[in-house]
Amino acid sequence: MSYLVYVALFGMVVVFFLWIRDARIFLRTGLPGYRNAAYRGVFCGALAIAGFAFTYFSTERFPTELLGLGIILASLYFQGKIAREKVFSGENTWDRLTGNAPRKITPPGRED
Repeated sequence: MSYLVYVALFGMVVVFFLWIRDARIFLRTGLPGYRNAAYRGVFCGALAIAGFAFTYFSTERFPTELLGLGIILASLYFQGKIAREKVFSGENTWDRLTGNAPRKITPPGRED
C-alpha cells in the first residue's frame, strides 16, 4: 500500500467535509445556492469514494493510484464550481470553516 492511499483518504474526507458544511449553511440560511451545492455534494462525494477505491485497490499489474487521485481532484473541482451566495462578512476563520453562518431560518421549537 502506497502513501498515496493516505493522500486519497484525506482528499475524500475534505470532499465530505465541504459537503456537510454546505448543507449546514443551507439549513441555517435557506439560500438556494447552498441548497444546490448540498445536492451536488452527494455526487461529488460519490465521485470521491470512487477515486479512493481506485487508489486503494491499485496493484502493481494494474496501477490506478494516479487515476484515483485525478478523480478526487475532479470531484473537488466540480464542488468548487457551484455558484454560492456570499454569506460571510465579518466572521472569524473558525466560523467560516465550520459553516457557522448567520441564522436566517428559525427551526421549529427554537426561539431566538
